[in-house]
Amino acid sequence: MSTTTAPATTTPTRPRWGVILGWATMIVILLITLFPFYWMLRTSLSTNSELAAQAGNLLPAGFTLDAFRRVFGLTTLEESLAQGGAGGRINFWLYLRNSVIVSTAITLGQVFFSAMAAYAFARLRWPGRDVVFAVFLSALMVPGIFTAIPNFVLIKELGLLNTFPGLVLPTFFMTPFAIFFLRQFFLGIPHEIEEAAMIDGASRARTFLRIVLPMSAAPITTLAVLTYIQAWNEYFWPLLVGQSDNVRVLTVALGIFRSQTPQGSPDWSGLMAATLVAALPIVLLFVVLGRRIVNSIGFSGIK
Repeated sequence: MSTTTAPATTTPTRPRWGVILGWATMIVILLITLFPFYWMLRTSLSTNSELAAQAGNLLPAGFTLDAFRRVFGLTTLEESLAQGGAGGRINFWLYLRNSVIVSTAITLGQVFFSAMAAYAFARLRWPGRDVVFAVFLSALMVPGIFTAIPNFVLIKELGLLNTFPGLVLPTFFMTPFAIFFLRQFFLGIPHEIEEAAMIDGASRARTFLRIVLPMSAAPITTLAVLTYIQAWNEYFWPLLVGQSDNVRVLTVALGIFRSQTPQGSPDWSGLMAATLVAALPIVLLFVVLGRRIVNSIGFSGIK
């Protein structure tokens, strides 16, 4: 006797409105976040003469690449004025070089010295360690503007105004955030690994350099990226101590370029082109390493 089985019926799945609402909210937030970058691009691809007439147009007003040519120094003063530029000049490549030098030096020094300090707070035992760490961590609540004047007086007395060391030194050695960030990761490294190395004859310094640092590649890379971005975007301190062209960074140069208005109005398309080019390396850096940054922050216990 043969038996027949009824075909199984599948119940259509209902859309999960919570998921749809979540994705819609994320897309809206993403568009709002990216819109300023699009507006910079739109303005940089426009002509100054058309910007005022088509202020509300989402598309470039009189599409042209002349603003980028002015930024890269590919035009003369006469050509700049003919293109609707304000006539101001910006030595883009010099200021870009200065920003790279300052940001790289700050990143290298701060990451290395902060790693040593974080290791001392996480592993070494000495009287008053926790009290010192709590006091040091309280510096996170002190606004940077409060230390700007003492640092400026110190740099001036040392004769380091308008020099790269004067720009770098205040944040070269360590910051409370960097030490806290790395200390959280060092606390999660098993003690047995370091004890095994010391049994084999490794000193504390060698254990730190040959074992702890390689194991901490991910959080150290994350801290380096965050430090580089912060140093690259710094404006107030370089404005105080770096007035000379030889050490002027790109953020300060863009502010000066915006104030150069011999034609009566700023060169908005040129300013946006320079800002876009200056921001592009940092944006690409964050896009490439963004997932590693998020994972390391979550792993280190920072919420």
